Amino acid sequence: MSVILSRHRGMPAQDGAGVKLTRVVNQPNLGYQDPFLMLDEFRSDDANDYIAGFPAHPHRGFVTLTYMLAGQMEHKDSVGNTGLVSGGGAQWMKAARGIIHAEMPHQTDGLMWGFQIWINLPAEDKMADAEWADYPAQQIPEWQSENVTVRVVAGDLSVDKEAFKGPVQQPKQQLQILDVRFAGQGQFRYSGLEQATRMAYIYQGNVSINQQQVSRGELVRLEPHAELLFSATEDAGLLLLSGRPIGEPIAQYGPFVMNTESEIEQAIRDYQNGTLTD
Repeated sequence: MSVILSRHRGMPAQDGAGVKLTRVVNQPNLGYQDPFLMLDEFRSDDANDYIAGFPAHPHRGFVTLTYMLAGQMEHKDSVGNTGLVSGGGAQWMKAARGIIHAEMPHQTDGLMWGFQIWINLPAEDKMADAEWADYPAQQIPEWQSENVTVRVVAGDLSVDKEAFKGPVQQPKQQLQILDVRFAGQGQFRYSGLEQATRMAYIYQGNVSINQQQVSRGELVRLEPHAELLFSATEDAGLLLLSGRPIGEPIAQYGPFVMNTESEIEQAIRDYQNGTLTD
């Protein structure tokens, strides 16, 4: 029996001030995967594709997670936070009731490669205070075996009687985000927490999941209860995203994600009136 429920490829898109990217989740072929609202990959060594960045813009009602593989991205926000995320590092921002931030490339040439993930918040947390945290690469724990490295970006992981706690935690959703890297031939066996939403996005090479091959640029939705065996015979990498669905209505207008249209209208009024972050 296949553990792969469906296969999807991202679509070319632009965001911010014209940053070219691939939208994997939240596009016509693959909508919300509760609690994941969006998954974007940006990857280019042409500065014209990314140099304009993401100038100041508002958010309300959810969490953003920026995870970098290569390059540098600078963060500044209306609360006064500033930070620089480099390859292997992550930035987590709980927009909640409101924040205005900018994410701008901190380089003028070279490879810029990373992901932005939007994660929903339950209604009871959408109007909480905004929070932000910067996690450089050395703060992200790793499990290593022969030719395999698993980086625990979010949530907890237990492997071979070892426990790892990722810096990003969203326990209500049992959020788990792993970066699984292969340096040649290797394998990683994963049981998980049986979250109803489980996906893998292959960002490099080819990976077999229970002997079914998945190639670079494919996202697969996975059976939530099965034990998974990820294996590769070459350099490869994937993001493994798991979470417990919130199961509430989703109303979205651009950078605002609430439960009802009236809440979206209020967010727009608050932004226009300069009270979004109050």
